[in-house]
Formats: sequence, structure tokens, C-alpha cells
Amino acid sequence: MDVDRKKSGFAWVLIGLVIMLAIAFFQGFFEQRRSINIQPRNVEPRGDLAGFEKAAMQIFDSASPSVAYIFTENAVRGFFGTRELQQGAGSGFLWDRQGHVVTNFHVIQGAERIQVRMDDGEALEATYVGGTEDYDLAVIRLRSVPASVAPIPVGRSDDLKVGQAVFAIGNPFGLSRTLTTGVISALDRRLPTAAGREVDGVIQTDAAINPGNSGGPLIDSAGRLIGINTAIISQSGSFAGIGFAVPVDVVNQIVPQLISKGKVPRPGIGIVALSAEDSARLGVVGIVIDRVMPDGSADRAGLVGIDYRNRMIGDVILAIDGQEVTSIIDLVRRMQNHTIGQNITLTIRREDQVRDFEVIIMDIS
Repeated sequence: MDVDRKKSGFAWVLIGLVIMLAIAFFQGFFEQRRSINIQPRNVEPRGDLAGFEKAAMQIFDSASPSVAYIFTENAVRGFFGTRELQQGAGSGFLWDRQGHVVTNFHVIQGAERIQVRMDDGEALEATYVGGTEDYDLAVIRLRSVPASVAPIPVGRSDDLKVGQAVFAIGNPFGLSRTLTTGVISALDRRLPTAAGREVDGVIQTDAAINPGNSGGPLIDSAGRLIGINTAIISQSGSFAGIGFAVPVDVVNQIVPQLISKGKVPRPGIGIVALSAEDSARLGVVGIVIDRVMPDGSADRAGLVGIDYRNRMIGDVILAIDGQEVTSIIDLVRRMQNHTIGQNITLTIRREDQVRDFEVIIMDIS
């Protein structure tokens, strides 16, 4: 009996000891977990920013106040013939202290109302000054100019090198004052415009350019304007590593004309050319003149278009000043190398004969 009692007492002591050890273990475990959850990590000192980081910050701080967030309204006809407002957005930048803001033509095309937000966030009314589809450039003017905003310094684009660092500032997807960085990926690209022409010398960059960046500045590491971001190549519509900017040398030539005259001279000879697709269907090599504008240079020189009544092709342009042209873009590029009022020699095929015509370059804007 005493032996059983002793064994029972020992068992209870052993059970109690196990319970105490378990309590101690779990108490320590939960205290350790609690200390892990509530104790922050020690902060390591940052040290100085790298030189390229400081440079990027300085460029952004200096240039971003001059970058404009442009939003537009234009009326469109709805499905049931109702008048509806369509909104658009893009970027731009202050060109001078008179309040002129430069952007892409496609950003403000057809806009009935233009508003601009500068650095202070206030919506400012703006008026259209002038634009050109040929270069996808436009100028608007703020009705009131913030005194604290200064124009971005203008650089050059004829001495740029592939690999140079570039900085793009704009408002992609409506997110204002966004900085992206990259390099010049290629130079002397050709960018087709909605007007059926091309801008030469276009800058290609891998700095992220997305919808809403159009019209914003492309800046070099010295903080100077070297281009205007205008287009991307992407199947999805978002950035895919290839963006384009109109070079600043073109901008610096075109913008003063837009400010003073509202447009730029557009060299031409007063013809409407048949599309390349239609010419190919006819099996014709060269630029087929569809029709000649009355009293234009081509009309006065004696050129003729298609005779639709008799189903006869008229004149086909083969060369300008001895240089072969095979597309409308070739024709435009050749004429852009001449000034208004200058003579050019067109080599024309009419039926089975080839002959030259002297034609004066005219302004068709």
C-alpha cells in the first residue's frame, strides 16, 4: 500500500514537472515571438547619394516646374447624334516668359478648350497659337503666366551621340511630373506624321515614354532641351523600349514661325498624288498625279492629272532635279530641301514620252 502510494506521488511530481517545463517552454516561445513582431530592425546609415543620382535629382528639380500638364476638351458626335465632350491629355513645356507652351500637334488637335497645369497645380486657361502636322508641333499660350516659372534651357541636337544619358519628364497616364531616364538608342530616324510627311533626324531613346508623355521635353545631362517626346513603337500601346523625340534643332526652327505666323510654310507644287497602293494596282512606277490644283505651280507649268472620263493616266513624276523619286515621302523630302519660290526640274512621263518641266516651289499651307 505504501509502495503504491509512493509510486502515485512520484508520478504526480513527474507530471507536474513536465507541465512546468511545458509552461516555461511555451512562455519563452511566445515571448520570443512577441519580441520579433514588435522590435524594428536597426537602420543602417545611407551615406552620400551617387553622383548620377544627384545629377538626375538636380535636373528634375530644375526642369520639372516648366513642364506642363495639358488637358483638352473637344466636342464629338455621339452614337445617337448627341453632342458629347471628349477629353484628352498630354504634356508640354514653357518656351518663353510670354507664356508660350510647346507641345505635340496631336495633343491639342481639334480642341475646343485647352487647360494647363504647371508646378503649382492651378488649372490655367490657354489659347491655340499655331501648329503644324508636318512636324507634329504646336504652340499654345497661357492667359496668365506664373512668375516663378522659367523656360527650360535649349540645347542642340546635331552633336548628339548614341549612348548619351537622357531624361524624359511628362505626365504618362495622367500621372503628373514623372521622370524617366535612359540613353539615346539611335539617331537620324525618320518619323512619319499624320500629314503624310516625315520628320528627319528623329531621336530614338529607351527612356520610358507612355501615353500622356507626348509633347514633354527630352533633356540631356546638362539640363538642356534636346527634343520633344512624340511617339512610341508598341503593340500594346504602352512603352516597349522604343520611343522617339523630335530633335530640338527642328523645334527651334519651327516654333518661332508658329508664334509669329501661326503656321509654317509648306513647300509644294500644287498637286494631289495618287496613293502608293492605287499606283501599284495600276502597275505604275513613279508618283502618279491624281489632280492638279487650279492656278498652282504645277497647273501653270502645264502638268496634268488623271483623265477619269476617258480612263487615262496623266503625268507620272519620275525624278526631281535628276534624283529619282519612288514615293510621296521622297517627293516631299526633295521639296523640303528647297525654299519657297525656288525652281525645280521635274522629270515627267506622259504616255510614252519622258520630258522635263520647270516648276516653282509654292507654299501650300
